[in-house]
Amino acid sequence: MSQTLTVKKPVAYENYSERVYVDESAIHGRGLFARVPLKSGDYIGSYEGPEAQRNGSHVLWAETEEGDTVGISGRNSLRFTNHSLNPNAEFEGFDLYATARIPVDQEITVHYGDDWLEIE
Repeated sequence: MSQTLTVKKPVAYENYSERVYVDESAIHGRGLFARVPLKSGDYIGSYEGPEAQRNGSHVLWAETEEGDTVGISGRNSLRFTNHSLNPNAEFEGFDLYATARIPVDQEITVHYGDDWLEIE
């Protein structure tokens, strides 16, 4: 991660739907929004789905501890996390964490990466 965070993954929020919801986005289509106030470093949820064999919509790629790149084809609500040049969250592997204070009903965004900007 580009910022130093104190990571908090509370047991009480294993069900991420208590923390977020999906709704219409001003950025693109549908988006992921905060249901409760989030602080920088708060665990939001984990990207879940089957392993991807190739790139496509809602595929998140991450590097394993062994240095291999693995893709997950998102099947849960986190697949609706939209791109921003000024994101308020970041994936660490397949876990999503807040990188700033996110008030209730604010859209949760991530930076998709410089490679993504080139194909936009």
